[in-house]
Amino acid sequence: MKIVLAGAGIGGLVAAMCLHRAGFDVEVHEAVGELKPLGVGINIQAAAVRILCGLGLEPALAATAIETRELRYANRHGQTIWADPRGRHAGLPWPQFSIHRGELQMILFHAARQMLGAERIRFGRRIAGFTQKGNKVTARLVGRDGRTSDSVEADILIGADGIHSAVRAQFYPDEGPPKWQGILMWRGVTVGKPFLDGTTMVQAGHHTQKFVCYPVSRSHAERGEALINWICDLHMGDGALPSREDWNKPGKLADFLPRFENWKFGWLDVPGVIRAAHTILEFPMIDRDPLPRWSHGRVTLLGDAAHPMYPIGSNGASQAIIDGEAITQELSAGGDPEAALQRYEQRRLPPMARIVESNRRKGIDIMLDIVEQRAPQGFSDLESVLPSDELEKIVGDYKKLVAQDRETLLQLARAR
Repeated sequence: MKIVLAGAGIGGLVAAMCLHRAGFDVEVHEAVGELKPLGVGINIQAAAVRILCGLGLEPALAATAIETRELRYANRHGQTIWADPRGRHAGLPWPQFSIHRGELQMILFHAARQMLGAERIRFGRRIAGFTQKGNKVTARLVGRDGRTSDSVEADILIGADGIHSAVRAQFYPDEGPPKWQGILMWRGVTVGKPFLDGTTMVQAGHHTQKFVCYPVSRSHAERGEALINWICDLHMGDGALPSREDWNKPGKLADFLPRFENWKFGWLDVPGVIRAAHTILEFPMIDRDPLPRWSHGRVTLLGDAAHPMYPIGSNGASQAIIDGEAITQELSAGGDPEAALQRYEQRRLPPMARIVESNRRKGIDIMLDIVEQRAPQGFSDLESVLPSDELEKIVGDYKKLVAQDRETLLQLARAR
């Protein structure tokens, strides 16, 4: 069975490797002319690292990434609200990794090229549309000059082509632009001093003004430094979504640094970290409404093409990786390929829709807003502000929603 994937991002490459390992004939088409190690930091949850380990990638990941020991939530005064061990430090069989997105992208690309063969990952051609006839899908390919180059025929087409997916757009031509609730994000990477234990991910502030940071480089840590990935979120008020051409544009310190000028926690100098960044990027926090269907005939969606979500709980890339394993398992079960895609959709669409909707409602970050509302000047006793039973319910409900609770993850380990 020949399977064509649109997109060589994280989800597309992982799906390609999973499918190839299962014996499928896989081909990937990517719009960019060349993959480069671009971007900033990313967190890969243990549930997704399990899949990457199964592909033999743990040594490469461990050589460059930080194995995250703890996730810590704090208020805008730096006071800890909740801290949670992660990955192996929580007794799981797999780590959680914090890594530069560009490094992860290149690890996946080199592994996929070795597994599939270089000729199976083709650049400079995007899938702009498709037709279905009988048991075949014919995808139309467009070159970087905007001209139609040729077409490719397959038994299955998977749209892993991101939030602006052309495959999704053919299913839902009237969907319109992504959804925006007025929050802009500024992201950067700074070489600085390690903070806390040098392996902790921090989320501080509240929904409309938040600072996230975590180290992403093992080589820097071995030199006694920290390569700190950081994100500043600010609610800028309601208004029109910035044009796509303005996304990932260079950020200006004057637009957001003054709001964080006093965020000095003792264990972390937030404005100092921001000022020391070499490059700052600005883009809107966006998602899309959950879809009623992903699969139509022999075509389906995966990753951000299927379920773009707000970056809360570090779920975006991790869920795309899990998609790749799920679709492989359903297709490997045999039988009618269309029925397999329906099973994949039934397995993955409902929980992804719940995560998208939960993240719009602030997801696990709701604890930050509760503390800000009840104790804006800080607290001397957290229990009097956010009782432990209330906090544990917030955390437990979200972990179950995104399948990060210990019981679910250990069940996965036993099922391998």
